[in-house]
Amino acid sequence: MAVPIRVEHLNAAFGPFQALHDVTLTLPARQVTAIIGPSGCGKSTFVRCINRMHEETPGGRVWGQIYLGDEPVYGPDVDPVVIRRRVGMVFQRPTPFPTMSILENVVAGYTLLPGRPRDLESLAERSLRQAGLWDEVKDRLRDSPLNLSGGQQQRLCIARALAVEPEVILLDEPCSSLDPISTAKVEETIMELAQRYTVVLVTHNIQQATRVSQHTAFFLLGRLIEFGPTEQLFTNPANEQTEAYITGRFG
Repeated sequence: MAVPIRVEHLNAAFGPFQALHDVTLTLPARQVTAIIGPSGCGKSTFVRCINRMHEETPGGRVWGQIYLGDEPVYGPDVDPVVIRRRVGMVFQRPTPFPTMSILENVVAGYTLLPGRPRDLESLAERSLRQAGLWDEVKDRLRDSPLNLSGGQQQRLCIARALAVEPEVILLDEPCSSLDPISTAKVEETIMELAQRYTVVLVTHNIQQATRVSQHTAFFLLGRLIEFGPTEQLFTNPANEQTEAYITGRFG
């Protein structure tokens, strides 16, 4: 079940360098929120804080709080492994496991969960359908994922994230290494996922943000500059820095 993400006074650092400064916003459930901004503005750090990956970085520190629904992400009694099951993540470049088949890739995370039914083929089919890949691979499930195109590999990674039944999907520039046709297929998948999940999309592509998201957050130098409905932010931004970025005057 999708849940909103409530971020309250979030800060993050790498050693002495502070990458995020006092970020507060709420990302709505069952919608796509795009995270935009120039390189080095804190976009990827922000999403990595949501599933507690930032703290795995050497010198990584986080303070403030994030809530999945009403449940805190950070706290002494919170298990990061549980958070990462609830919050799936897809990275910039496709990361299929090369020694596993397509089917094994999809169910890899699910097989590690205790007490789960083992009808793995049905699980793989459901996840691949949700990722918009089933019709392209249904007769190739025992093949290597390395035989797939880059766009297919990225949708395979989305299916792998979906197999553990998360509530949130984080996508960190998932189309940056793809051709336009593959990008269009991944974007179609993202829009369909938003019917069931809370989706957060980091993108350097302003046009992509306008195509697929309902809300957009603009970051600059580790600070949240503006957040609101995508159409409003792109047609009538409230902040001069937002306008300068989306019109190409910097970034």
